[in-house]
Amino acid sequence: MELLISSFVLIVTVAISNIIARYIRGISSTYINLIVGVLVGLIPLTNHLVLEFNDEIFMIFVLAPLLFFEGQATPLMAVGKRAKSIVNTAVLLAAISAIIAAFAVHQLFSLIMPLALVIVAISTPTDATAFDSVVTGRKFSSSLGNTLKMESLFNDATGIILLQAAILWLTTGHLSFWQNAGEFLKSAIGGIILGAVLAFVVVSFRQSFVRSSFNVISSQTLIYVLTPFCIYLLAEAVGVSGIIAVVTAGLVHNSEANRSRFSSPRQMHLGIQLINFIGEVLNSFVFVVLGISLARIFTSQYNTIMNSARWLAVGILVYGLLWICRYVYARIWVGDKSRRTASLFALGGVHGTVTLAMTFSISGEVSQSLFNFIVVVETVVIILSMVVPTIIFKFILPIDVDEQNRPTQLNQLRHGMVAVGIEKVKAMNLSQVVEDSVIYDLRDQVQKNTLISFFGQWKAVTANKALITGLQSVEQRRALMYAFDAERDYLYDLAKRHVVSSEIVYEIYSEILLSESLVLDPRNQMI
Repeated sequence: MELLISSFVLIVTVAISNIIARYIRGISSTYINLIVGVLVGLIPLTNHLVLEFNDEIFMIFVLAPLLFFEGQATPLMAVGKRAKSIVNTAVLLAAISAIIAAFAVHQLFSLIMPLALVIVAISTPTDATAFDSVVTGRKFSSSLGNTLKMESLFNDATGIILLQAAILWLTTGHLSFWQNAGEFLKSAIGGIILGAVLAFVVVSFRQSFVRSSFNVISSQTLIYVLTPFCIYLLAEAVGVSGIIAVVTAGLVHNSEANRSRFSSPRQMHLGIQLINFIGEVLNSFVFVVLGISLARIFTSQYNTIMNSARWLAVGILVYGLLWICRYVYARIWVGDKSRRTASLFALGGVHGTVTLAMTFSISGEVSQSLFNFIVVVETVVIILSMVVPTIIFKFILPIDVDEQNRPTQLNQLRHGMVAVGIEKVKAMNLSQVVEDSVIYDLRDQVQKNTLISFFGQWKAVTANKALITGLQSVEQRRALMYAFDAERDYLYDLAKRHVVSSEIVYEIYSEILLSESLVLDPRNQMI
């Protein structure tokens, strides 16, 4: 029951924070999620209802599906083309920068080397979602953005292996380089092989049903949704990287989706909507949890935090050293090797989800006082990695004017197409009840109907049998189809004359097609 209540509170918090974010357009939704999470953690009543953070549950039920969906959104061909870059950034850069930063922390703060490596290893993984939040509303090089995204998909495994080696060194006092190098290769390569094999088996099984008369969309969708959880658990059970396995499985599923999207359109559409829905909820969930965790850390460790600034200095040093390592690497190997590109690459190393999960994963491996110190240090690293680029990007990156003007353009296009649709309906010889009903439906496309008019229509549909019959008539459907056809012609003409970008036209065009499916498809009708 406690788990159910805790989940309910978190989900409601996610919903509320996302609604608030819609009203505050100047701030990324990630920060709103974080702030609302902090408030939930500071209020005793709500904080009491949310259970303590469990890294295993977080990795399985949040991180695994998120990475799976991120992998699925990435073409396998793109990974192949960037294989060298991925190895360099996700393995070599991550490992070398971790060693350099750990040695510097060890020397400057007299921390034992294993502890310094634990702190830096946790700070190694980067987060594509957190990065997206800091570049919102700014123009960022797509090529460099793809490099950062690929790095974040695969450097998690490097961080986890380094952390495992550091914990072993910390608890036993011994470190075997060759043993840990072999463990890394086993974990990474094993994860790739197992993820690819399991994904191929799942894809083959699902495709055999899609291409038969026995296909059941509900069962197919359940299998698809459960895939990342099963693959992660199986990979961890056999001793290979579950993270690498689910990312690889996602990449395999990308190829499947590209070559089977029309074999079962309803199933494909449902799957895409599920990906978007689950991904958006989980991304918000991550930062709400991070906010709650930060509030709990600072309230429980208030005296420790206030009595010494050592944790702050270590956190700043770790972030600064990792930034320098990334900058130097980019000056030698990334893009045009310019100072600007190197600075953007270095600032793009934002930390978030995996760093949070890895931090809490060692709670049972070290003493409570040491764990508390590590937690506050990693908190500093996470916050700096998000706040610093957010501030600097506002000065060095141009505003994305197209993105800024997008809502206005969409609104103007919708109003224009609806006006054309209504004009088409009025030119038809329709009964008054059907004409009024169709015009009401068309005005709904631009939210022109008031709440009072909605309740009036609701009452009429509920009480007036004749109106219900009219809604179901061929005349009403024909009128809507003619109106939608006129709206599409209006958009097509604008795109053909290059008045607006095709991307914006396609977005609204797809909404019209969805509206048509609600009118025509018997499975989509509720009237």
